[in-house]
Amino acid sequence: MMPIESPRKKSPRKPQHGSPSKRLKPPPPPFFAPKNTAPPLSAIPSSSPAFATPAHPLKPFQPPTPTKAAVLPIILPPATLRPLAFRTFTKKHSLTLTSSALQELATFIGRHCGSGWREEGLAEKVLEEVAKSWKNRNGGVIVDGTSPELKDILKTLEGNMSGGRIISGPRGLSRQNSLLEQADDSELSKTRMGLRPTPSLSREDSQAGMGVSSSMDVDDEPDDETLRDPRSWLKVINAFDQPRYTYNVAKKHFEKITTKPSLFPPPSHKTEAFRNRYNVIHQRLLRNEAFQTSAVTTSRLRRTNSAAMQSHKITPIANLLGCHGTNHMLLGMLSVLPTGNLAISDLTGSIALDLSHAVAIPEDSAWFTPGMIVLVDGVYEEDEEQVGKGLGGNSGVGGTIGGKFQGLFIGQPPCERRRVTLGVSGPDGGPDHTIGGGFGWIDFLGVGSERAVGSRMRKLEQRLLRQPSLADPEAPNRGRIVIVGELNLDQPRTLQALRKILSLYATDPEGSTPMTFVLTGNFTTHAVMARGGSGGSIEYKECFDALASTLADFPTLLTTATFVFVPGDNDGWVSAFTGGAAVPLPRKSVPELFTSRIRRAFASANSEAGLSGEGKGGEAVWATNPARLSLFGPNHEIVLFRDDISARLRRSSVRLKGKVPVQEETAADGDVTMSGANGSSTPQPAEDMDIDSQPPLMSSPPLQNLNLDGSGPSRPPQQRQQPPQTEPPLPYDILAARKLVKTILDQGYLSPFRPSIRPVHWDYTSALHLYPLPTALVLVDTTAPAFCVTYEGCNVMNPGPVLVPGRKGVARWVEYNVVSGKGGRVRECTF
Repeated sequence: MMPIESPRKKSPRKPQHGSPSKRLKPPPPPFFAPKNTAPPLSAIPSSSPAFATPAHPLKPFQPPTPTKAAVLPIILPPATLRPLAFRTFTKKHSLTLTSSALQELATFIGRHCGSGWREEGLAEKVLEEVAKSWKNRNGGVIVDGTSPELKDILKTLEGNMSGGRIISGPRGLSRQNSLLEQADDSELSKTRMGLRPTPSLSREDSQAGMGVSSSMDVDDEPDDETLRDPRSWLKVINAFDQPRYTYNVAKKHFEKITTKPSLFPPPSHKTEAFRNRYNVIHQRLLRNEAFQTSAVTTSRLRRTNSAAMQSHKITPIANLLGCHGTNHMLLGMLSVLPTGNLAISDLTGSIALDLSHAVAIPEDSAWFTPGMIVLVDGVYEEDEEQVGKGLGGNSGVGGTIGGKFQGLFIGQPPCERRRVTLGVSGPDGGPDHTIGGGFGWIDFLGVGSERAVGSRMRKLEQRLLRQPSLADPEAPNRGRIVIVGELNLDQPRTLQALRKILSLYATDPEGSTPMTFVLTGNFTTHAVMARGGSGGSIEYKECFDALASTLADFPTLLTTATFVFVPGDNDGWVSAFTGGAAVPLPRKSVPELFTSRIRRAFASANSEAGLSGEGKGGEAVWATNPARLSLFGPNHEIVLFRDDISARLRRSSVRLKGKVPVQEETAADGDVTMSGANGSSTPQPAEDMDIDSQPPLMSSPPLQNLNLDGSGPSRPPQQRQQPPQTEPPLPYDILAARKLVKTILDQGYLSPFRPSIRPVHWDYTSALHLYPLPTALVLVDTTAPAFCVTYEGCNVMNPGPVLVPGRKGVARWVEYNVVSGKGGRVRECTF
């Protein structure tokens, strides 16, 4: 009889299905066991291991009770969310929501916040996060629901929300990169209104964009010795690296162009370039007081019945159809028809222009050439014989309208000050304080926007640059920029003149030498690559080798200053196929192949002085034409441009016939002001600042009442207390300089010519815009007299050639002092 085994001894050998290898496989160790299947702890002691009983008795499975119910999506109507969105976006952050953006936010909040969007305050936190992220990305004043920025923000929030709440911390949103630092509502409101923010408000992304360390506060004294030098806050921005913006008429804001630029774009980009240039000037004109209508102006006009209080109105060219014999004011570009006649074009059409009886307002104060955008006041005359004929006949939009526009008065669109464009207060909170408006949040140069970091950079400039110069204002200081004009290196006397100029600054005390030297071309007299008299590439490199030998004699300047080289039309490589003719703008810098010896001279000087580390010692920067210098972020913007634009204006300008008749009972007005070479921008007597005498007021066209400085309509004759006295005529050099400066700055464009006269790269026209108005413009023009003029707060300087024509042994240059605020001054020396 077989013995009966005990059931307990059979328990380790329970029947198993499968292969023998699986039956012999031991159970997995507790370390690899799933955590959610581990039995709960029990106080009951375990049985003997020999009987293979579990360590703890099993309990029936109980599903875990959730700590909080999941969010149940709801349908949230946009009208219900509108009051809360208005308080958050409009009143607190000065933003405007479109209907599509409100719909997107309502859908997002209803899906992720559920019914607790109002009671628990979940929607307010989401709206606050979206508004801050939108401003951090410089999305603009108008929040559009179709913009990719808003969709990206909502997608980021969706991945960082739990239970309708935004997760912050290591696994949530990074507050350092996407939001402003913690600040109370009062300070945030002050910032949105355009007031100067307190030091506690910072913007990490803008500081990083300027090269400021995230651990450094600019309100504190910089720990790094190199950051205490004002030159470390200087940045050279090439034209091909500058951010590209276009003006959106629907949003009334600038938008950044994200498409990749090309030197060979499609023809449609040429139209886009003209449209953007027109829209920028048009919106600038509408911001002027003379083109704004209000109830106050209307009531005052009814009381006084004065034409001086009348506001101007711009008529689209397409709206001239059917308005025979009526007076209108047009804003458009001067162009030349295939027949050779002048025409004016805007975004709606073109019309033949007759300027045979037109006069300039003010008289002889600016140039007018085809390619410029001008204001023309006159009468439309419809030609019945050309109805349905010609280029477009009377078709209107998109074509040439029949008839002609008899221009009686023509003028430049008034300029706009930089502070008004940016909508911020002055550096010292002065009388030019402006609240709200403007484009202060736009980072036009990629160094940080004015409203974000401008106030903090001004404090840093005051501590590093201005306070040391207050001890002795007449002593040499660090905030000087030396601008040397055309430097023809193939002429031996040029290097002698440059050596004399550098020797004057090499003797300055330590720590007081200029921070920047600007050397401009043409670096050869003729087009070197076309072998136009200056040899070829070998001779071209020998010229720069000779310049390197001259610079090597001044190691003090090489180790403490930044030398910026701006090329001309005769420099390589572009002169190889143009022969010195007008080349497309912007143009690239001189190739490194020819400048290796100069770079080696800087490296040797820094190595001998022990300043070979990164960010230490001087450097040579080969910039494009044009280029920009940024000092202390957006506080100082200096445009460098080399072009003989004065001669080109004289060759292609339109000659006007008539003059403004002078009435006996009224005298010329002196409201239009422009400072001279002393650089002062404060109000002075008319005899020191007038560009030209303002013509008397007449009853026909209202264009005469528009002031040159854009301050609005001029005063009526009965309000003028004293007529100006007869003055001697100003010298021709001063009149030519003021005429050139007014033309360029009012156009807000460095190349206001036809493409056949001065071609441009269509995708890089943003680098040619002068909007906002820069703080200084270096216009190196050898065909114009040397001058330093201040117009609408912009210091315009022209050093001319370094060798003064007609004067042997005389060198000329311009010294621009950033600290004094008086602009530049023309200096001369003998050698």
